Amino acid sequence: MLQKSFSRVNWKSLVQPWQQLDWLLFVLPVGLTLFGGITIRSTQLHLGLTVWWLHWVTGAVGVLAALLISRWRYENLIQWRWIIYAITNIALLVVIFIGTTANGAQSWVTIGSFNLQPSEFAKVGVIITLAAVLHEQGAGSLGMMFKALGITAVPWILILLQPDLGTSLVFGAVTLGMLYWANANPGWLLLLASPIISAILFGVFLPGWLLWVVLIIVVAWRTLPWAISGSFTAAVVNLVAGGLGSFAWQHVLKEYQRDRLTLFLDPDQDPLGGGYHLIQSRIAIGAGQLFGRGLNQGTQTQLNFIPEQHTDFIFSAIGEEFGFIGCMVVLAVFWLICLRLVIIAQNAKDNFGSLLAIGVLSMIVFQVLINIGMTIGLAPITGIPLPWLSYGRSALLTNFIALGIVESVNNYRHRLKF
Repeated sequence: MLQKSFSRVNWKSLVQPWQQLDWLLFVLPVGLTLFGGITIRSTQLHLGLTVWWLHWVTGAVGVLAALLISRWRYENLIQWRWIIYAITNIALLVVIFIGTTANGAQSWVTIGSFNLQPSEFAKVGVIITLAAVLHEQGAGSLGMMFKALGITAVPWILILLQPDLGTSLVFGAVTLGMLYWANANPGWLLLLASPIISAILFGVFLPGWLLWVVLIIVVAWRTLPWAISGSFTAAVVNLVAGGLGSFAWQHVLKEYQRDRLTLFLDPDQDPLGGGYHLIQSRIAIGAGQLFGRGLNQGTQTQLNFIPEQHTDFIFSAIGEEFGFIGCMVVLAVFWLICLRLVIIAQNAKDNFGSLLAIGVLSMIVFQVLINIGMTIGLAPITGIPLPWLSYGRSALLTNFIALGIVESVNNYRHRLKF
């Protein structure tokens, strides 16, 4: 009798709400999460710690959240955009006043035994708000572009005050990616990024900074509606940015922060201090060679030569224990995830859904490039986790929430996939 009742269950109706999901996009992050737990366990095996199973538990909660979000029509987020934006900024303000400090940044709020990091969830909040603002008119006018920048500026400043440089950089990448997709003039985006580049070049390579300022003047002349005043303003802004960058380098940034930004170029300058992480990371990845030393067999990993390996430097453990082949497989998975995000953005039924997918794409791409770049010496050490692989419950939940929103875009696209 029980068997007959079981056979009568209409399984088709149960899976009906998820029939239009992009299952490849869904399965790949789940696979990364499972693999991340295995690698995290390896990095802490010698310490007798068991946080790896918390990675899986958090991932299971994230999977459930993503499935539920994917059933909810994403268009409803438009009417909630300012409430989401307000909650995002209030949470960041709370961190400043009662947050918990770790690794030099006051970025967490302790709730029981759980350390919540609002700056991670703020990424999704900003993506939703920007997509809702840009979906009607786009960023084809300077007015709309400045409006989008104003929206990003508030949470960006609050995160920078923590200070959390890595997360603040993610906000910049997300904003630029969404503005580009919303038809902003590429020259305007270059002008937006120019002060930061000027601040860096002024103290590193003065001739290069002068050439950069000349280039920016030309771009401003050719792209801005008011050529003369725009070119003059661009020149002044970049001159001031260069001076402020030099001042900040000498008087604002602490020594360890300066080391993070420069030692990746030559970590041997301070092999036992600021360059230690990178030197050990490169040794670990190189030791893996083609096929790796094997799970739980990496000497650098098992002897704890690399601090924080289960979080920001998880890729070094992958390189040592799974080798070049393992690294390439991980990169291929990320490439497939990004490809599916682009396809969903192209197939979305409206600009809002398309911008949501591009915002998530920009977030993932930037974090992957910077995290892997810093483990092999191509980028400064900024404390950006590797999506779905690094241990960090707030970051993992954020990535699955973002995945659920994109899956909702695909689920209600009313178009055929290609």
